[in-house]
Amino acid sequence: MRSSCLTILMFAVTGVGVSTTLAQLHDPPDRGQPGDEMIQEYLKQETQKIHETFQQDIASSQHWKNVRDQYRQEYFYMLGLSPEPQKSPLKATVTGTLKGDGYIVDMLHYQSMPRLYVTGNLYRPPQVKSGQRLPAVLYVCGHSNCGRNGNKAPYQSHGIWFARHGYICLVLDSLQLGEIVAIHHGTYREGRWWWHSRGYTPAGVECLNGIRGIDYLIGRPDVDPERIAVTGISGGGAATFWIAAADERVKVAVPVSGMADLPSYITNRVINGHCDCMFLYNTFRWPWTRIASLIAPRPLLFTNSDQDDIFPMDANQRVINNLERVYSLYGAGDLVDSFVSIGGHAYRQDIRQAAYRFINIHLKNDPRVVSDSEVDLVTGPDNKQVYPISPEKLRVFPQDSDIPKDELNTTIDRHFVPMAQVEPPKKGEYEAWRASLLAELRRVAFGYFPERIPPAQGEGEWLTSEQGIRVHLERIATAKSGGRPCVAMLVRDPDWQRPDLDMPGLTYLCTPRGVDQTRWTQKNPPNYVERSHALLGRTVDAGRIWDVIAAARYLHAKYADVPLYVAGVGPGAVLAAYAAVLEPDIAGVWAVNPPSSHMDAKAPQLLNILRVCDVPEVFGMLAPRRLDLHGFAADAQAKVDQIYGAAGASDKLVKTHD
Repeated sequence: MRSSCLTILMFAVTGVGVSTTLAQLHDPPDRGQPGDEMIQEYLKQETQKIHETFQQDIASSQHWKNVRDQYRQEYFYMLGLSPEPQKSPLKATVTGTLKGDGYIVDMLHYQSMPRLYVTGNLYRPPQVKSGQRLPAVLYVCGHSNCGRNGNKAPYQSHGIWFARHGYICLVLDSLQLGEIVAIHHGTYREGRWWWHSRGYTPAGVECLNGIRGIDYLIGRPDVDPERIAVTGISGGGAATFWIAAADERVKVAVPVSGMADLPSYITNRVINGHCDCMFLYNTFRWPWTRIASLIAPRPLLFTNSDQDDIFPMDANQRVINNLERVYSLYGAGDLVDSFVSIGGHAYRQDIRQAAYRFINIHLKNDPRVVSDSEVDLVTGPDNKQVYPISPEKLRVFPQDSDIPKDELNTTIDRHFVPMAQVEPPKKGEYEAWRASLLAELRRVAFGYFPERIPPAQGEGEWLTSEQGIRVHLERIATAKSGGRPCVAMLVRDPDWQRPDLDMPGLTYLCTPRGVDQTRWTQKNPPNYVERSHALLGRTVDAGRIWDVIAAARYLHAKYADVPLYVAGVGPGAVLAAYAAVLEPDIAGVWAVNPPSSHMDAKAPQLLNILRVCDVPEVFGMLAPRRLDLHGFAADAQAKVDQIYGAAGASDKLVKTHD
C-alpha cells in the first residue's frame, strides 16, 4: 500500500510541467465479491452529491460570511476538537541545545494536553537583538521514518534555512513517527473501527499539536505573533490545512501535496494510498475543498507535483479552481496561488524555492527569488542518507529511559475525544431525555437520514432500500395458530448464524447490504468501502440500519393490521434497536446477546455515537415499546431497567435472562 505517511525525500532539480485533466485512478476496482459493483456505484453517486454542494458555498460573498462561523464549529467537531480541549499549561522544556553554522537548535517538548507530549526542534538565528520579534514558521513533518530519532530529523534542512534567513522555525514530530511512537493506522491496520464511533481521528491530534505549537511560538519574546506561517509536505501538507483552517493566527499557509477531494479519494480510490491521519470524519457531509476554504482570505500557496499518484492533478485542479472562487468572494484572488512541479510525491528544488519565496513575500515583504534553497540538504539513498546534523543529536529524549512514564501518546485514541456520560432520566423526565438524545443522534450519527426513511420498493425477495442498494427479504416461518398476531423481522448481520428463536407470528429474514449475496471485498489494508463511508458522513452499519427500516416499512405496509417487531442476535440486535428508535412503525424489539458497548470489536460502528450515548441508552430509548432482552451484560441491563422504570414502562421490558 502506497501511503502518504511514507514521504520520500528527493532532491532532483526539475521544472514545472502541464498536468493532465483526466481522472487518475489509484488502482483497479475490486471485483472479487458479488456486492463490489453495487457498493462502488453507490459510493460514487453519494460522493458526487456531496461534491456538488460546494457551489452553494460560493453563491455569494454574503452567503459565505453567513455560514462561515457554523462551518468552523462543524469543522472542530469533525476533528474531534469539540468541545475544544482546554488549553492547559504547555510545560515547555528544552532538553538540549546545538550550535550550527548560522543557526541554533533547541531540542524541546511540550504537552498539547496533559501528558500528550509533542517533541520538536526549534531552529533560530544565533543572534537576536533585545526586543526584536522575528517571523516564525511552524513546520509539520511528512512521515519519513527515522525511527527513534523522530520524523523531524529528515526535515532539518528546512529548519536550518529558515533560521539562517531570520525566522524562528519549530519542526514538530508527528504522532505516529515521533520519538514516542503512537498510531495513525488505527482502523484498517489495527482493526480499531471503534475510532469511528468515538469520533477519533489522528488528524485531530495533529491539529491540536500544531495549535499548541503556535501557542508556544507566540509566547516567546523573540517571535512576532502577527507573522506566523505553517508548511509541510504529505502528512505535513494535510496537517498544514488542518492547523491553518483551525487557527487564524496562521497568516500564511503553504501545504505541499496535502489535499485531494472526494471524487479523487472515493470514486478514484485514492483513499487506498492514505493513512487515517489524512482524514477527518465528514459528519456534516462537506465537499472537501471547504476545509481549505476556511483559510481564506489569508495567503495560501497550494503546492503539488504533476505525477503524484496520491495527490493527483485532476483533484489538484478542482481544488485550486474552487479556492480561487472563494478568495474572489473576498476580493483577494491575488492571495491564493498554486505551484506545480514535475515529478512524483517528493520535495524538489523548485518546490522549496516556491515555498520559501511565498513565505518571504507575505511575512517579510521580500519578493526576491530564493537562490540558496539547496544548502545543507539530506542526501543519499534511503539506507545511506547523509545528514547535516546527525539525527541522534536532534533527539529530545536522548535515551529511552528519558521518555516520560506518564505519556498518553500511545493510548491517546482512548482519551482524546471524551465519551458521553449519560445519566438515566428521573421519573417525569423521560420524554425530554429521549428527545434530546434522538436529536443529537440524528445530527451527528445519522445526519444523512431523512426524517422518515421510505419503504423499500420492489416485489419478491429482492427489494431496493435506496438508490442502487439491494436488500434481501425472505419469509422463513409462517404464523403459528393460536399465537398473537404479528410480523417479526429478523436482522442478519455479517457474523450471523440462524438462531433458535421462538418468535410468534409471521417471520421474515432481512439481509442488509454487505452481507451474503451483496458482500463486498474487505482487504486489510485498505478496507476501501468502510473507510470511504466515513468520508461521506456515514458508516456501513448506518447503511444497514437504513436497510432494516426500509424493509420494516415495506412489511408494515403489507401487513398494516398487525404489529411489526424486529429482532436480532449479537450485532444484529443492536442494528434492530437503532432501527426501532428511528422508525415509529416498529412496535418492539427482540434482542439476543447484544454487545453492551460500541467499544466492543463486534458491535456495529456508527459515526460519533459514543459522543452521544452507548448501547444501553439506545435500548432504553425504545420505551414504552416492548423490549425482549436476552443475555445482556448485568451492568448494562441495570441501566436499561432504570430507564424503562423512569418511562413508566417496566412491564414492557421482558428479560429472559438477567
